[in-house]
Amino acid sequence: MDLGTKLFRQTLLLLAGNRAAAAAAQRYGLKLGAGRFVAGLTLSEALTEMAELNRKRIAVTADHLGEGVRESAEASAYAEAYMQLLDGIHDRGLDAGVSLKPTQMGLALDPEAAYAHIRDIVRHAGEHRLFVCIDMENSPFTDATLAIVRKLHTEGLTGVGTVLQAYLRRSMDDCRRLTQERVVLRLVKGAYQEAPSIAYPHKREVDEQFKQLIRHRLDSGVFTAIATHDAAIIDWTCAYAARKGIQRSAYEFQMLYGVASTLQERLAQEGYGVRCYVPYGQSWYPYFVRRLAERPANVWFILKNW
Repeated sequence: MDLGTKLFRQTLLLLAGNRAAAAAAQRYGLKLGAGRFVAGLTLSEALTEMAELNRKRIAVTADHLGEGVRESAEASAYAEAYMQLLDGIHDRGLDAGVSLKPTQMGLALDPEAAYAHIRDIVRHAGEHRLFVCIDMENSPFTDATLAIVRKLHTEGLTGVGTVLQAYLRRSMDDCRRLTQERVVLRLVKGAYQEAPSIAYPHKREVDEQFKQLIRHRLDSGVFTAIATHDAAIIDWTCAYAARKGIQRSAYEFQMLYGVASTLQERLAQEGYGVRCYVPYGQSWYPYFVRRLAERPANVWFILKNW
């Protein structure tokens, strides 16, 4: 990554957490171009998009957007929105699960209350036989997020997994432990700004650890989601699995709504498990800016089509 691109990405990531910028962006709604990456502002809009993806043999992980709440009432409202999301998925008979962020449930405000919200959601999902993924946020919340998942499992709530980010130096150790505990994982490269002391700063290092994580999980037989749009990583994974005789039912590819749609459809048609991460809701701004930061070409696409 050249210096200009790095500075551009850092600036966007700073803006992702800027509430003044978020408030300004909200006035324009999805007209800024976020509609490419966000499935709508309402649950109804999102459910319609999920059904269309299912029609193409693509499963869904639905995310009611929101993070870093400042009041307990916000967390409670998000928890209720997830209950409605789970009911909507069940009522429509969709092939879908949900993802949620711990800070959205108030982790930074009241960890015990946040855990209670998450536990209620996971229990309700279990009633509908749906899966919950606890998203991984930036590094200050890594240990707490893993602790939440482990505690849920000890309570018998095993229909829940989490995410490991390949750019964090600790992730291989976390992967080994979670694999022994048979926790379902989504593997990603990572989209937050982290210090070089805890995160690999170079793409080649991130890619190498990503492959090591994938290899370890595929060899283990514990179900794994490989979340990437990197065609080279996808091809490497398919070749490795074929060479080792690993069944396609042991893993799936996950990609973002509005990104690499043709690739998603092709893999699904070839018989691979594919799941699309479908975000929706009023709090779309931080998510949108992180998508722009991941790939500067997305910015030029938005400007060209605005």
